[in-house]
Order: sequence, then structure tokens, then C-alpha cells
Amino acid sequence: MAEKEPEFSPVEKMSYAQSVTELDNILRMMQSDNCDIDHLAAYTRRAAELLRACRSRLTTTEEELKSILATLEEK
Repeated sequence: MAEKEPEFSPVEKMSYAQSVTELDNILRMMQSDNCDIDHLAAYTRRAAELLRACRSRLTTTEEELKSILATLEEK
């Protein structure tokens, strides 16, 4: 019988720091000798999902900061 794939929290409910921590944990697990090859695809999909979410948050924050700084320059 095949093992059940790992379950993950919804990315939308995670903070940026939680996402980065989970990415770090996935990376460490993938680099270890204990990497579960049966779940490697699931961990890779999850890492890609977390990276997209982090990139989106960084872009949003950058745009927000530019907007805030632009209002300071106007005054």
C-alpha cells in the first residue's frame, strides 16, 4: 500500500517567516540521507508553491514601500 502524501497548511494562511522556515526545512530534508523519495515530488511542489507566495509578498511589499516613499518626496 502506498503511503499517504504529506499534508501541508494553506500557504495563504502562513506568514512570510513561516513560509521561509518551511522552505528551509524542505531543503534540509531533501539534502539529507533520510529524504523520502516517495514524497520527493510532493515536497518539490510544495517548495515551488512557497517560493511563489514569498515572491508575491516581496513584490507587494516593494510596491507598497515605493508608494510610501513617493508620498514622502511630495511633501
